[in-house]
Order: sequence, then structure tokens, then C-alpha cells
Amino acid sequence: MRIVSADTGGALLTEDYEPVGLIATAAVLVEKPYRTATLKTVRYADPFSYDMSGRQAIREELLLSVELARRVKPDVIHLDSTIGGIEVRKLDEPTVDALNISERGKEVWRDLARELQPLAKGFWEDTGIEIVAIGKPSVPVRIAEIYAGIYTAKWALDYAREHGRVIVGLPRYMKVEIRGGKIHGESLDPREGGLFGEIEAEATGVAWELYPNPLVRRFMTLEVWRE
Repeated sequence: MRIVSADTGGALLTEDYEPVGLIATAAVLVEKPYRTATLKTVRYADPFSYDMSGRQAIREELLLSVELARRVKPDVIHLDSTIGGIEVRKLDEPTVDALNISERGKEVWRDLARELQPLAKGFWEDTGIEIVAIGKPSVPVRIAEIYAGIYTAKWALDYAREHGRVIVGLPRYMKVEIRGGKIHGESLDPREGGLFGEIEAEATGVAWELYPNPLVRRFMTLEVWRE
């Protein structure tokens, strides 16, 4: 099975390790043996003006997934929204109201469904490819999350080179290493079977340190500064 997925992750942090906004949405094509991406792409956001309600992340993830899927023709798209694996093309208002999620989650999906439900339906009619809101149980969603963290590290290198210094938070249970013109990221959860990702990146002119976020367990912090 060939699966496209997307996730948004990595946050710009203040000096007190509080999140300012999210940084990177990564879309990936994942194929057997399902440990990394065959193909990947990224879209960066402006973390200083990011909508942290969840609306911006879900919208960007779906749009970037569809963009990649039109190129690679997967069997299915996994969306990072944990609402039971329902097909997004079926998310009309009565269906959203019946979901077993919080009222805040329903409010977010009522807003999003007005745009995304017809988009998903049209995409399915054109291609036969379903977009399913499977969320965190999906391995491809997790691989997309790891790549979002890797691309966040790349963003941090570029930002520090221009502005002097930056602190970013990586997605849960992952680390990055910057070496040999590449950024390597991998899961820190031994139950996940060695999920990883890697991209090319220029790291000259900067130094970096990776350490646990002192406020939030299971999350690592990447600090980068210009040398």
C-alpha cells in the first residue's frame, strides 16, 4: 500500500520555552517497509502569526497532501485528525455533530468542513483516492510528523544564520542530528520500529544544541546560534 500523509509540527519557542507558533507542514509518500518517506515536501508557515486553534494546521495538511497525491497517485491519504478514520468527503454538518470529540473539536471541524469536505469529495470523484481522518494511530502520519521536525530544524538553521539565535521545539518523542550536510531525525519511541527521516541542509556558520524541553516531558528543544 502506498500512503500519502501530512503533519504540522515544530514550534518557535520564547526564551521561557513557551510556543509562539508552528513552523513546518510536511507531506510524505510512505511505502513498504513503512519506516521512512519515499518522497517528501514541505510548506513553511510564519510562526509569528500562526493560528494555534488547529484550523490552519489541518487545512494546510490536507491541501499539501492533495498536492503531493496528485503527483504520486497513492492508494489513500491519511490526515492527522483523530476522528475515527472517517472519510473527509463525508464530513457534513450532521456527521460532525455526531463525532465523539470535544465541542471545541466539533467547532473547528464545522468551520473546516465547509471548505475541505467539498474539496475532498471532488478529489475522490476525480481520482478515487480517499482522504481519511485517521490521526495519530497512522504510521505515515507519524513519519510526516518526524519530517515536520526535521524541516523545523532546517528552518532554525536558516533563521539563526540570519537573525543570530533561535529556540525551536521538536515534535514529541524525536531527536535530530545535523551532520555532513544533512539533518537526520528519528523517533525516540522504541515501540515505533525505528522510524526516521533525512534531508539535505547547509549548517555552516551556526552551532546547535539539543536538549529536553524543561517544561514539557517527551519533547526535545533545539537551540541554534550564529558563530
